[in-house]
Amino acid sequence: MSRISVRGFAVASATAVTTVGAVVGVAAGGTPAADDNNFEAAAADTTLLADIPAGQQAQVQTASLTQQADAQASAADSAAKKSAEESARLQAAKDAKSKKAAAEAKAEAERQAAEKAKKEKEEAERASRSSVRDASSFSAQGSYTVAQVQAMARQMVPADQFQCFSNIVNHESTWNYRATNPSSGAYGLMQALPGHKMSSAGADWQTNPATQIKWGLSYMDGRYGSPCGAWSFWQANNWY
Repeated sequence: MSRISVRGFAVASATAVTTVGAVVGVAAGGTPAADDNNFEAAAADTTLLADIPAGQQAQVQTASLTQQADAQASAADSAAKKSAEESARLQAAKDAKSKKAAAEAKAEAERQAAEKAKKEKEEAERASRSSVRDASSFSAQGSYTVAQVQAMARQMVPADQFQCFSNIVNHESTWNYRATNPSSGAYGLMQALPGHKMSSAGADWQTNPATQIKWGLSYMDGRYGSPCGAWSFWQANNWY
């Protein structure tokens, strides 16, 4: 029996009971009780839903199911969205961690490469310096040609610094170890000012180009780090 049939049966039953009660009351010479009227009204009230046509009830049920389906779909979409957002967040964190690790590894590799290159350069410089001759290893002469002075410099100045050293000497004295500036008093290959500063490298600073070269190297290394450092400064200022 369907839900609609049950409700119809309940209405019919309530109506029948009310009618029988009324007939019995009349036959007995009495009047129907007020409670019977109330009962009939109550029965009518409780069965109002049964008066809704079957087609409309089906529409109500369909609308309810549609609402439930929409609510479930919305909940599913929300859950899927949250899951996707969480997955994206986790992936972004993983990618960021991987990029950071790669950057750190690259930086470490570059640091090690730079440190290795620095050590190799220092070793090459030490080897170059160890192969140069000291000023005292040259025999003193009465005079020196430009070629002789340059040859001495090549043996005293580290190979990787010679060109810078030569550039400065060329500009200062054109390799004349007796060159004198009449206005300032600067003297020698490097135009030391005053000239007697070169006595720290040897008492024969006025006549021995080897002594002047020794002093010039010491000055450039001490003030600019190297002859090439001195040459860079000279290029920017036209003096050193």
